[in-house]
Amino acid sequence: MTEVALEDRTAPGAFSGPLASGGEFDSAALEGVTLVNFWYAACPPCRVEAPVLAELHAEFGDRVDFIGVNVRDGAAQAMAFEEEFGIEYPSILDDQSAQGQLAFTGIIAPNAVPSTIILDAEGRVAARVSGAVTDTSILSTLLQEELER
Repeated sequence: MTEVALEDRTAPGAFSGPLASGGEFDSAALEGVTLVNFWYAACPPCRVEAPVLAELHAEFGDRVDFIGVNVRDGAAQAMAFEEEFGIEYPSILDDQSAQGQLAFTGIIAPNAVPSTIILDAEGRVAARVSGAVTDTSILSTLLQEELER
């Protein structure tokens, strides 16, 4: 896990893309603390952490924006994964443009899949967790800390 000191935080670039469920996503719509998760359906660690993310969304979804960034799949694969694991937040399909991945270049790249990046209330990168999250403790703590700032 990498945490970014308040004085060193910067915002990622803007990104947009088609949503797995249809429609378009634009990062300009994000407001407040946000969890950004980079994943794809055939990634074994992504399958391990999916129930954890679903649980976190159930707990924090009314106070935190959640967005998935699917780095490989088409809509059908992404939707099947989300249905299987009860993921109720949107995911953009980033396999063609890589806008979601490139938005963090030079700040705190999602250097492994899965990676989860927490944005603070001002939209700046606060933390990154690389690899599968196997329980809610780390991300829950990070989200709570940002909500309390």
